[in-house]
Amino acid sequence: MFELGGDGKGVVSMTEREKEQRLAALKQIESYWRELLGEDGQVPLRSQIDPRGIESALEYAFLGERIAPMLAKLRVAGTHLNDIMGLDMAGMPLSTLIAPEDREQLGAAVSKLFSDGLVIRLHLVAEEGFGKGRLTGDMLLLPLRSDLGDMSRMIGALVTHGRLGRTPRRFRIESISMRPPVAGEHPQFTDPSDAPKATLKPPLQGLSEDAAVYRPAPAQSRDGKRPPYLRLVISNDD
Repeated sequence: MFELGGDGKGVVSMTEREKEQRLAALKQIESYWRELLGEDGQVPLRSQIDPRGIESALEYAFLGERIAPMLAKLRVAGTHLNDIMGLDMAGMPLSTLIAPEDREQLGAAVSKLFSDGLVIRLHLVAEEGFGKGRLTGDMLLLPLRSDLGDMSRMIGALVTHGRLGRTPRRFRIESISMRPPVAGEHPQFTDPSDAPKATLKPPLQGLSEDAAVYRPAPAQSRDGKRPPYLRLVISNDD
């Protein structure tokens, strides 16, 4: 913190400011998505997503597609995700970012995203090791409909705090929250008045998808109990 006065006034928390800055991308993407949300809570179409509306957050953003009840693959991935894993994440399962022991939890959240159209937020902590120091992350998952009207697409983002170090970096899930979308509601990360204003402009090709076909490996069963620090938060108050 910088102290600007001897009486403690004017003290600015750099930790809080840094947190605000790294969450700004999530706020912008969610604000944009909520602009497209119908008055009756109708989930936006994938074809409505215009990269100009989230231009300053594109490096953290991704588009995904449901390929199994609890599995989604990334069709388009921002450069930050590529940096985290040390490879091009387009065509890879979203679960690649998550430690194997927590992938069933992610799968359960992905299933609710597509079946119930919930807004999913995850707080993540990266596995540590040689050359891999403290790294935390926040992930946002938002449902989208295909042009056929089925809820089988998603837009999301992942931001991290800390040095990436040696890659790949995979994350443990520290907490998950799920909420149904409510028209007119603001992003819940911080003060809604700070959310960047999204603008709708003619489409760019920045999020265009190639025709590559991805065939995931057969799912494997995973044993082991959930670590005691994990907690699942589901809110249906709205």
